[in-house]
Amino acid sequence: MDLKKYGPWALVIGGSEGVGESFARKLAAEGFKLVLVARRLAPLNALAEDLRAGGAEVRVLSVDMGRPEALAQTRAATDDIEVGLLVYNAGAARGMGAFLDKAADEHLALINLNCTNQAAFSHHYGNLMRGRGRGGIILVGSTGSFMGVPGLIGYSGVKAFSRVFTEGLWAECEDAGVDVLHLCLGFLATPGAIRAGADVSQAQTCDAAAQAGLDNIANGPIWIPENYLERVAKRSQLEGRGEAVRGNAIKVPGMK
Repeated sequence: MDLKKYGPWALVIGGSEGVGESFARKLAAEGFKLVLVARRLAPLNALAEDLRAGGAEVRVLSVDMGRPEALAQTRAATDDIEVGLLVYNAGAARGMGAFLDKAADEHLALINLNCTNQAAFSHHYGNLMRGRGRGGIILVGSTGSFMGVPGLIGYSGVKAFSRVFTEGLWAECEDAGVDVLHLCLGFLATPGAIRAGADVSQAQTCDAAAQAGLDNIANGPIWIPENYLERVAKRSQLEGRGEAVRGNAIKVPGMK
């Protein structure tokens, strides 16, 4: 990573574990100063202590990205520094089930997390980068964004917004010296997946996912794992789409 172009500070949203932690460790090794943001403060502090022991300058902040005040809270820790890289890694699915069976507030928080705040953060920090004529934005998405997923439609929907939003932002920022990338990830060996007992033997590692983002930030608008390219192409089909969407459903016990 080019510290002169994307530094001196990197803001990593969702930086407590998994891909966010991998981003943080890799950026610290490259000499970046870090602002790490997530809901859970304990793992953030543990990671920060480890990175500081290696010589990195780190700030941590507990913020719920599902809340409308997330940007204002984060700006309290960044308005006095120069953020040259934004990694928006928040946005994991919070449970499965039929859309109409779940509380509306849960869906609205998911929209705030993946759409409203992602746009707000991109607008604020993107404008600062554009003013300096340099910087980078990585918005982390999912291969689940290419087709509706019955049983997880809120997640697939907001990730579709993120992907299309990023593609447009990439084009608008292209001549401003600001690189924008949608890092579209498949199944990952995240700590959450491991805690849930998932078989992650064939999953992409978090380190590999973060490295793909750093390696391809200037190769936007989108990066997709090679082993998902054929699957993504099939999910983009128009012919027989209704049948394909039905076949893409997640089978949730008891789902109406």
